[in-house]
Amino acid sequence: MSQYLIVGLGNPGEEYAETRHNAGFRTVDLIGGEIGARYWKTECGALTAKGAYHDNDIVLAKPQSFMNVSGGPVKKLLDAYGIEPDHMIVIHDELDIDSGTVRVKFGGGHAGHNGLRSLCDKLGTRDWYRVRCGIGRPPGRMDVADFVLSVPKKEAAEDFAYAIDRAAQATLSLIDFGLERTQQDFNR
Repeated sequence: MSQYLIVGLGNPGEEYAETRHNAGFRTVDLIGGEIGARYWKTECGALTAKGAYHDNDIVLAKPQSFMNVSGGPVKKLLDAYGIEPDHMIVIHDELDIDSGTVRVKFGGGHAGHNGLRSLCDKLGTRDWYRVRCGIGRPPGRMDVADFVLSVPKKEAAEDFAYAIDRAAQATLSLIDFGLERTQQDFNR
């Protein structure tokens, strides 16, 4: 039996709940329903819930600091639960992936994503699993910050919901089948 920390990146507060930047929070909520994690509490600066999935203990986390400083709460959770970063799965929005698609990888840089940058800085490693929810690039000359903090509409909303669902499936696949098979199934 293994223990995993599944972290959804996002921003706390109702005004951000449905935005593209909260893909991680929304995916973690979906996984929570799937694994029977019903009770959320605040610990180490994050909302956490526990569940089990195929004989693995799962800790779900939604850091309650803003995304660009989420590394602190995540580091505290890893320490509190004695979980190594290679048993952590981080779910986040990704500008460089088409809307509605998901990509899974282990390790890598932060590609300018402030939430990932904070994790890299606080953990001192880049070696953890990432489930990246594609949101695509902003249209025209729209500012990136305005785009990620906006709520997708119409077709974009359907693509976003599909990506969140796929991200939840990919996260559980990582636990069941490992990286190689999950990449074969989801990185198309």
